[in-house]
Amino acid sequence: MRLLQTEEELKNLIVADDWMMEILSTVETLQLPDWWVCAGIIRSKVWDVLHEKEDRTPIADIDVIYFDKEKVAEKIEKHYEQELKQISPNEPWSVKNQARMHVLNGSKPYKSAVDGIAHFPEIPTAIGVKLSKGLLEIAAPYGVRHLGAGIVEPTPFFLENNYEIYRQRMHLKQWHLRWPKLEINLQ
Repeated sequence: MRLLQTEEELKNLIVADDWMMEILSTVETLQLPDWWVCAGIIRSKVWDVLHEKEDRTPIADIDVIYFDKEKVAEKIEKHYEQELKQISPNEPWSVKNQARMHVLNGSKPYKSAVDGIAHFPEIPTAIGVKLSKGLLEIAAPYGVRHLGAGIVEPTPFFLENNYEIYRQRMHLKQWHLRWPKLEINLQ
């Protein structure tokens, strides 16, 4: 299993993937405040590489997040999803404003989109990427080591406050069936 250890290696992996770069370019056109593409699209790409898969593992959705505490209505997120579908109709877009997502986790309001990423359930999923004037940026509050080594553990928030939700997600996701080399840590 080839490990990915640095943000630079992650950047190189994404830049070499035309589909992922097209996704990022598409989202960049919306000019959302404090936006990131995150979670499954990144996780699946890296784990496919770790498992030497030739074909891309299908993903349920493309998670696009942003942070706008002035406009928190869910209908605005749906509007952005429709804009993305007009540009790329065959992609499973999911847009969420992190200024309102703290309610789902029962936490204090987030301060930014990256703060929202830090409150995702699993460490290897708590990573975002975006283009800023053509340059790839990475937000990895816990680094890329877990993702790049195929280690799944809860983020500190879920470890301390919502561990049962993390445990249920691991049971439902069944990631070990797609990527058998993963190390999924449960207490």
